[in-house]
Amino acid sequence: MAQHVSVMLDRCIELLTPSINAKSAPVVIDATLGLGGHSFALLEKFPNLSVIGIDRDPEALVIARERLSKFGERFTGFHAVYDEILDVMTQAGHKQIDGILFDLGISSMQVDHSERGFSYSTDAPLDMRMDRSQGRSAGDLINFASRDELISILRNFGEEKFAPRIVDAIIRERQVKALNSTTHLAELVKENIPAATRRTGGNPAKRTFQALRIAVNDELGALTRAIPDAMGALVVGGRLVVMSFQSLEDRIVKEFFVKACASGTPRDLPVELPALAAKFALVVKASEGASDSEIQENSRAQSVRLRAIERVAA
Repeated sequence: MAQHVSVMLDRCIELLTPSINAKSAPVVIDATLGLGGHSFALLEKFPNLSVIGIDRDPEALVIARERLSKFGERFTGFHAVYDEILDVMTQAGHKQIDGILFDLGISSMQVDHSERGFSYSTDAPLDMRMDRSQGRSAGDLINFASRDELISILRNFGEEKFAPRIVDAIIRERQVKALNSTTHLAELVKENIPAATRRTGGNPAKRTFQALRIAVNDELGALTRAIPDAMGALVVGGRLVVMSFQSLEDRIVKEFFVKACASGTPRDLPVELPALAAKFALVVKASEGASDSEIQENSRAQSVRLRAIERVAA
């Protein structure tokens, strides 16, 4: 497996530090545990901290639990999707949390394991499920979804302007033989995008693969459910840090954060009404990206957008 490098690790720790230092026995949720890089660094830096890790990928969870076993009972891992955060908190015996971290999107392990079907650069079955024990695979979608559903997926989740052309080619192909290969699909996409478009913007299959992955794992739906629950779970002074890797995710996070930080007091009133004051404040005024040096060391950091918010009132 390739060396796992956590994106914006130092910055995430910096942003969560005030919430952690405010308590004698703080608790942080790593809502997208992955291989446990961020959790490991937090537990190592703060000896009084406990971390609750959540991941929908049972294979990643096994690796993370082993990696974090040195911290004993200070770490607890749960097999769940991050929109189940409130249920996980209840199981762990907590009503409120001091800090929460989301590192969204696909993990490096899922890409590195070609048999998972996330990559278009190596041949593998079309799967793309983050939890292979449940749900429809990408192959199921490609071979059985209707034309309208596939076009909608590619347009809405991949922002693919050539969605109808690609989908019509998929339907013609699947009528002859089932489409179950990542490289077969990638080549089909390439063949049905204009030559001029193929010469720019990287691999032409990128948008289609992103769209299928998002659809298979209901990533945007889960995020839309998870962010308000996560904000509601914070103590006063608690912080939520979110890293997104594509614009659709970042847009959802931004909209929730902006709305939560807006006052409900009518604009024509000269004073703030305490009952209508915003319960949250932005810690990062706009989104942040990784430094040039980090991007050089870790290509995954190139597209990251980080946002952070703090609860300022009950």
